[in-house]
Amino acid sequence: MKLLFVGDVMLGRLVNEVLKGKPPAYPWGDTLSLLRDTDVRICNLECVLSDWGTPWSATPKVFHFRSDAKNVQTLTTAHIDAVSLANNHVLDFEYEGLFHMMNTLQEAGIHYAGAGATLREASAPAIWSVNGKTIGLLAFTDNEPAWSATDEQPGVWYVPIELHEKRAEQLFEVVRRTKEDVDILVVSAHWGPNWGYVPPAEHPPFAHALIDAGADVIFGHSGHVIRGIEIYKDKPILYCAGDFIDDYAVDEIERNDRSCVFVVETDGAAISRLFLYPTVIQQFQARRAESNERSAIVTTMQKLCTALHTATTWNEQEGHLAIVTSA
Repeated sequence: MKLLFVGDVMLGRLVNEVLKGKPPAYPWGDTLSLLRDTDVRICNLECVLSDWGTPWSATPKVFHFRSDAKNVQTLTTAHIDAVSLANNHVLDFEYEGLFHMMNTLQEAGIHYAGAGATLREASAPAIWSVNGKTIGLLAFTDNEPAWSATDEQPGVWYVPIELHEKRAEQLFEVVRRTKEDVDILVVSAHWGPNWGYVPPAEHPPFAHALIDAGADVIFGHSGHVIRGIEIYKDKPILYCAGDFIDDYAVDEIERNDRSCVFVVETDGAAISRLFLYPTVIQQFQARRAESNERSAIVTTMQKLCTALHTATTWNEQEGHLAIVTSA
């Protein structure tokens, strides 16, 4: 089985404007064939898909990202199976926007995790079956503590990255319980500050604890740049998958327009290999990186993975960086 991951997918602002005159598949560019050639596709939805709601104003917020509800077709045309809603933009248009988006995703047959009308909903796993295997997705964030869902308040599953903090221990327990019901468990983490190629010091031990509790893949994002991949107990930790689709200004040093399509291959319920296909954002769409751009991404990822004791092999013919997760 192949599980595909891409980082932040932001369909608002200029991407939303472009989609008024382009087909729904436009933002995926020439990566669409990669998405369609896998069994499970998961991304972080870094915007509100809704025609309702007003900009969040209860606490300071600089950016508000919204895409027309019809643009759920952009997700369905790529056969996106599930999205993480645990991030710092899901409430950009208040609770009304969140609820409308959840309904829109449900009607489109797209699973989601990480946000809901209550903490119970926000912390609930998305579970579905593919080719005889059961997939589970849990999603949390350490961004926007004011958006933390409670028993009475809608919001995101907010968890501080502190090993012995009560909410972290509750997360680990949910991971343990969920793993009992699924074959492959993905934990999505929208965590840490923006920028920087090195994972914050608190992320590795936290990711290890998630895997110890039962997670099979740690799908990290939020930092806007790609970070290295660590293999822990034969399980991949994607510390940050970067930005995949957006209209952001490009930092010429951090290069937030560069990312990868991450494909995890399983052998039964075990993770066997991981493939990275370099990408770059051009004209509000994801494109397979070429020549010097591709070489730069590959060199960066090899360096970052080596720092995490992860061996990589570049396959020129296939155009991917390969990682073997188990001996």
